[in-house]
Amino acid sequence: MTTQVLIEQCMKSKILRKGVKVHYALSWRAWKLVPVSWRSSSPGMAFGNHIQMLVRLRDPRKQSFGTFFLRNRPELELMLRLLDQKPVGSKLDLAVVGCSKGAEVYSIVYTLRSGRPDLRLNLRAVDISPDILEFAAAGVYSCDNADELSAPAQEGTTARNHASWTTHRDQSGSIFERVTDSEMAAMFEFENGRAKIRPWLKEGITWLRGDACGRELLSLLGPQDMVVANRFLCHMAPPAAEACLRSFARLVKAGGYLFVCGVDLDVRTKVAREMGWKPVMDLLREVHEGDTSLTRDWPLKYWGLEPFCDDRRDWKLRYASVFQIPQGSRLDDVVEAGQHFN
Repeated sequence: MTTQVLIEQCMKSKILRKGVKVHYALSWRAWKLVPVSWRSSSPGMAFGNHIQMLVRLRDPRKQSFGTFFLRNRPELELMLRLLDQKPVGSKLDLAVVGCSKGAEVYSIVYTLRSGRPDLRLNLRAVDISPDILEFAAAGVYSCDNADELSAPAQEGTTARNHASWTTHRDQSGSIFERVTDSEMAAMFEFENGRAKIRPWLKEGITWLRGDACGRELLSLLGPQDMVVANRFLCHMAPPAAEACLRSFARLVKAGGYLFVCGVDLDVRTKVAREMGWKPVMDLLREVHEGDTSLTRDWPLKYWGLEPFCDDRRDWKLRYASVFQIPQGSRLDDVVEAGQHFN
């Protein structure tokens, strides 16, 4: 019996659950006291992973709309590199699943249009929330300071207040904090305290409402050269995240690429191994470490991202965030995933 299974069994008993709670609290405090240099050692990694296992068993998971423009620069650079062999003037079918406020969508378009302006980009952005999808499609973000906002009550607010509330919703920092001044000027037009996405970045995008893990996603999107499904599966329970992750392979053309960062590493490794996904080795470590909002929260938050460790036998598969999908991964329509979400 593994430690995780044992603790899961303990959580079912009221008396033993109290013991787990005490162990959790002591482990949390101990982590705060150990030297930072020790945390990256083999014992430190093992202790950190144990703490995160406890965190994931105890803390409730919930979806978040927090995001950032140009969130993971190595990831965007890798996207460009993978298109090096794409003929000049060819069409690129790309889907962003769980597009949230649109920051990732516009960051991708900005990167691709800047680096490969010859491509005919056909980007489909999907989210389950109609309100957040409408906000993303409008592409108008508030430049107000979050500290100046009143309580986030949506009812009865003006359009500007609603834009401010939505811009800052679930944010751990400014949505613009990773964008340089020159990039801000290239991406946005500014008016009355609001940053509006420039028209050249809105062309070629289709905004679609849909369930990222629904059976209808394939018919909604069609086969894609690239699918980006980043930073939302970590907010789902592992069985649901696994079923959802398996279904994404259906969307990718044979030889195409799946970007899937922000998911429990054990879940992603298991699915990638069983489905024969080929990890993309270029910039593997840089992409894994490219989003500081994930790496800095390990191991005390369930979404925290384990430090890169090439001492592991499975490190190439475990730490890859981008995979090439082989021919066989789209077979059988992944019935298991469809049944789970019905």
